[in-house]
Amino acid sequence: MKTLLNGAGVIAFVAALLLGTASLVAHHSFAAEYDSAKPVTVSGVVARIDWTNPHIHFYLDVKDDAGITQWKFEGYPPNMLIRQGWKRDVTLKPGDSVTVFGWRARADPNLGAAREITFADGHKMAAGPPAGTGGQ
Repeated sequence: MKTLLNGAGVIAFVAALLLGTASLVAHHSFAAEYDSAKPVTVSGVVARIDWTNPHIHFYLDVKDDAGITQWKFEGYPPNMLIRQGWKRDVTLKPGDSVTVFGWRARADPNLGAAREITFADGHKMAAGPPAGTGGQ
């Protein structure tokens, strides 16, 4: 019986380590994924918003020479946006025309870290931290 408990304890310990490692891998630094030397400004129509932790993601349909390209932007965590006055399903919603300033991803040409969103009426809101601040 003692051996079984020790074996179960080892399995539980290993499982806890693996679960903890998954969250560390999932959350990354800004510099690991984005290039602060590659700012980008993109205008388009919001297609979808994922209010999930650790960061929101929103998708823009952007017209270009090839037709429509979908960009994905990463922003602040939902709780930080709410503290800044954002309201889920109100502030930014599918169908809104916006301009996003941010930085390109190192590997994916249509992925970016959002810093600021300019809405159709001209008002601006922070969507993510400045490059290199460790907030991503």
